[in-house]
Amino acid sequence: MENKRKIVIAVTGASGSIYAKLLLDFLSSQQNIEVGVVMSDNAKIVWEHELGNQEYNNYPFTFYSKTNFNAPFASGSAKYDTMVIIPCSMGTLGRIANGISNDLLTRASDVVLKERRKLVLVARETPYNLIHINNMRKVTEAGGIICPATPSYYSQPKTIEDVAKTVVDRVIDLIGLDNKSYRWGN
Repeated sequence: MENKRKIVIAVTGASGSIYAKLLLDFLSSQQNIEVGVVMSDNAKIVWEHELGNQEYNNYPFTFYSKTNFNAPFASGSAKYDTMVIIPCSMGTLGRIANGISNDLLTRASDVVLKERRKLVLVARETPYNLIHINNMRKVTEAGGIICPATPSYYSQPKTIEDVAKTVVDRVIDLIGLDNKSYRWGN
């Protein structure tokens, strides 16, 4: 029997809920994947403001409170191999970069880094200040991947969702899942 991929998705209160929605939509269509989700309180507020709904309640995944340190991915022994923070606020990035594990989201990030597994932070801020850049450097040096929420346009997207999907497609590629997306030169 093939082992399931175990993925943690964290959603912070940074603007860009559409990115989280599109990734969760994609993951809900996949087989043989176990997904745990952590959303900050602000993430829910921003989702409702930006997307006009509470559809985050409709996904077939296990959602964990940000204070639930009994969640399986709070320990490396649970063998969650990937974590994506989408969108990732600069406050969250700063806590991760400086080893501050004050909630489940930052604890899970710390676990993924210490176990040398894959951590992808979809940074959502503009412009960056030097503190942001230095925190991105620290996370990168610790083994994380910074994937700014910077869309591409060579696929000629037609809608806001198409534009956001260019970022999510990169995330899907980074976490190693099969993705039938636009490829340059094809």
